[in-house]
Amino acid sequence: MKGWFQRFMAGRYGFDQFGGFLCISSLILIVIGAWVSPVLYWLGLVAIVYSYFRILSRNTRKRYSENLKYLSYQNRVTTWFGKQQVRFKQRKDYHYYRCPQCGQQLRVPRGRGKISITCPKCGHQFIKKS
Repeated sequence: MKGWFQRFMAGRYGFDQFGGFLCISSLILIVIGAWVSPVLYWLGLVAIVYSYFRILSRNTRKRYSENLKYLSYQNRVTTWFGKQQVRFKQRKDYHYYRCPQCGQQLRVPRGRGKISITCPKCGHQFIKKS
């Protein structure tokens, strides 16, 4: 039985991070859709069929590029949440402002009163309360 499965899966793409995300999210959609909305249920079924399609696919280049695209999106999201976590930890020591001219995010220490802030990117000066 084990040899049959290995021969069957030879040349197929298999399981990757995007496939795992699809499987977990589709199961969540199916469970939520069973109680809330049949649209979510059917969306979950479509997602699980697509995840099995990816696992059994022989077009490994396309599946690999899909996984790389997913990983780039995942990296953006985790980086954003990491930055928000750092900002939350530093909220007692620093204020965060955006430069009104170029939009650069600036970190200013708290408790200094009204200060003139100079943007290091564009050189624009503006006054804010720290």
